[in-house]
Amino acid sequence: MLKSGNPLHRYLLPTAVALLPLVGALAQSKKETPPRPPLGLPPVIWPNDNPYSKAKVELGRLLYFDKRLSSDNTVACASCHAPDKGFTDQAPVSTGIGGQKGGRSAPTVVNRAYSLFQFWDGRAASLEEQAKGPIANPIEMTNEKDGAAAHAAVVGKLRGIPGYVRLSQEAFGTSELTMDHVAKAIATFERTVLSGNSPFDRYQNGNQRAMTPSQVSGMKVFFGKAACDACHLGFNFTDGSYVNIGIGMDRPEPDLGRHNVTRVVEDRGAFKTPTLREIEHTAPYMHDGSFKTLEEVVEHYDKGGIKNPHLDQRLKPLRLTAEEKQDIVAFLRALSGEGWKMTPPRAFP
Repeated sequence: MLKSGNPLHRYLLPTAVALLPLVGALAQSKKETPPRPPLGLPPVIWPNDNPYSKAKVELGRLLYFDKRLSSDNTVACASCHAPDKGFTDQAPVSTGIGGQKGGRSAPTVVNRAYSLFQFWDGRAASLEEQAKGPIANPIEMTNEKDGAAAHAAVVGKLRGIPGYVRLSQEAFGTSELTMDHVAKAIATFERTVLSGNSPFDRYQNGNQRAMTPSQVSGMKVFFGKAACDACHLGFNFTDGSYVNIGIGMDRPEPDLGRHNVTRVVEDRGAFKTPTLREIEHTAPYMHDGSFKTLEEVVEHYDKGGIKNPHLDQRLKPLRLTAEEKQDIVAFLRALSGEGWKMTPPRAFP
């Protein structure tokens, strides 16, 4: 390190400072290899304009847990999507700034890397866009009435924190942290929140003892008689579609879900088909948190959903036996895996 008494200090230090953006840019241009996903999951497809880097993951992790992203420093992303609660808040609806209650249950962040459209109604086209949403929402994280003002306030706050300026330099090659940088960093972190190597994955990989007899029986019912894989299919147990299964449609003013985004009549009461990975850790269930247990969820499907003009035609009474219902629940618990559990940062910049 050059000391202030060194005569070269006044020449070399400014040069070194001037080179910092170049160093950051070179770091960004070097392609880093992301961690390998757990058993049962394919590689994550990273956006061309937001490739993986360790520096972005670290910046995003800190921002995700930092309550200073809210106007009154009380709410973080992790407030509604907490690691110890399956990256949800395990509440029927979420609580935002000033104790305000939202209208929907917080969906899990787990394996969101494998889905393009975000939120229950798919109104965000990417994780980056989703990350910006709550920060600009007056029910969730801001006292500002205007979204642009909310974003500007957060960016201004972060630029005043030297540690975040340094981390921005390392992650993006610039100390001028922007809202796009904040969103990209948080999204990068969220794409590392993965769940795999579950008993089901190990069973599929040849370990016949990985699942219990009840779970194996439940798997057969799940893919057979119940045909749950009509929507919950593939490695992530979702096709990403929006389906009306009747939840809330028997209320005087039902939440119309996807219809609020598309204005398509067929989308009335339709909500995103969620992943079933870690489903036992993300109760209560459905977009309104109306079911407390997996047993209640299975009963709902066994009855064929709640009748309404837009009920998905695939929902029919299943007439499952009591044992079959128990086995399906047991199988759903076999979808709990590894790779997503973590502890919050001990300190922030």
